[in-house]
Amino acid sequence: MTILPLRPTHWPSVKAIYEAGIATGHATFATEAPTWEAWDQSHVAHSRLVAVNEAEQVLGWAALSPVSSRCVYGGMAEVSVYVAPGARGQGAGRQLLAALVHESEQHGVWTLQAGIFPENAVSVRLHEAAGFRVVGRRERIGQLAGHWRDTLLLERRSPRVGVA
Repeated sequence: MTILPLRPTHWPSVKAIYEAGIATGHATFATEAPTWEAWDQSHVAHSRLVAVNEAEQVLGWAALSPVSSRCVYGGMAEVSVYVAPGARGQGAGRQLLAALVHESEQHGVWTLQAGIFPENAVSVRLHEAAGFRVVGRRERIGQLAGHWRDTLLLERRSPRVGVA
């Protein structure tokens, strides 16, 4: 497995993996994948990664979204990590998240956060293994398919960036 920068040519595979996550009902509040243009505009320009196998098939992807447009939050970003159904359990998520942490620090990001449905225990464990901690539970934060859902808010503070 190799971690590479996510390029527009990866989009069909990235979109399919995202759609598989949407279909689980436990990965995102989104109900459909955006266009490449919309996805591109809603994610930070740096720290976009894919995991590929020897045949260069995309096994998973990771990227950052801005937390806020306010300049004081410029060193914060929200994490997205998605792994293809057939690649789960092979370490792609772990490698992607580790690479995303490293890449984000190279670009001055001091806090990463993730909003995860409590039912997605695998994702919670993945993030905790990468140094994230649960800082709270947001109850009834949004509706998905007509049902109120909670999310756990996890964050990771860099020990290297933003340290006084």
